[in-house]
Amino acid sequence: MNRAVTALLAVIISAGSAVFAASPPPSIETLKQQNSARYAGVTPTQWGENVPGVRTRLVTDDKVLALTLDACGSAKGKGVDARLVEFLIREKIPATLFINGRWIDANPALFKQLAANPLFEIANHGILHKPASVSGRSIYGIAGTRDVGEVVDEIELNARKIEAISGVRPRLYRSGTAYYDEIAVQISQGLGHEAAGFTLLGDAGATWSAAQVKGALLKAVPGDIALLHMNHPEAGTGEGIMAAVPELKKRGFRFVRMSDYPLK
Repeated sequence: MNRAVTALLAVIISAGSAVFAASPPPSIETLKQQNSARYAGVTPTQWGENVPGVRTRLVTDDKVLALTLDACGSAKGKGVDARLVEFLIREKIPATLFINGRWIDANPALFKQLAANPLFEIANHGILHKPASVSGRSIYGIAGTRDVGEVVDEIELNARKIEAISGVRPRLYRSGTAYYDEIAVQISQGLGHEAAGFTLLGDAGATWSAAQVKGALLKAVPGDIALLHMNHPEAGTGEGIMAAVPELKKRGFRFVRMSDYPLK
């Protein structure tokens, strides 16, 4: 094969690849129909924070801790713990931020700033902060998604919102309340998301005092994923984190984002 033909084939292949890469994603309605057909007649048997497929720990023996901060976007949860955010940036502490669609709408400028900061990994916390169920299961008085289609909406609508603003599609999804059934976890995987759990309860839904948050974080072991919140400045979460971080550093811990290590 001469050079001219080889060059022409290269151009054709490159052009074809570009067209393929530029192909629009399936519509939300198409994804709902595909998933509804796939899971038709399938009944979930599990419900909780640690059903199969939920990633709860970093795969490492390194002395690292992943701080994950939820921004839930409920009527009373659209706030911002500015002191905590400023502390993380000042001290160069990486974190994974699970952001709900309603919180983005309430804090658009701040969301853009956080998404542009390489310290932070932006993750998906759903469009309406619903527990992830295909049968309407509820927890803590919060109604879950009612069916397969609502699971798709909850995940995909927020994923596309995040990508449209930040330019990066999230890889991680934590449901509202961090509760799932196993079918919802499989749906999230099919939509390109790992379902995210945790090993270390850091603030009990932003209800703990600063002393309780600090005490919880100081129990960390290598590879832990800590669940905390960044949307309640009135809570003890921020103060507790700021008190625990220096002590954890003294103990040799480093702080990482969830995507910095494989997950199990």
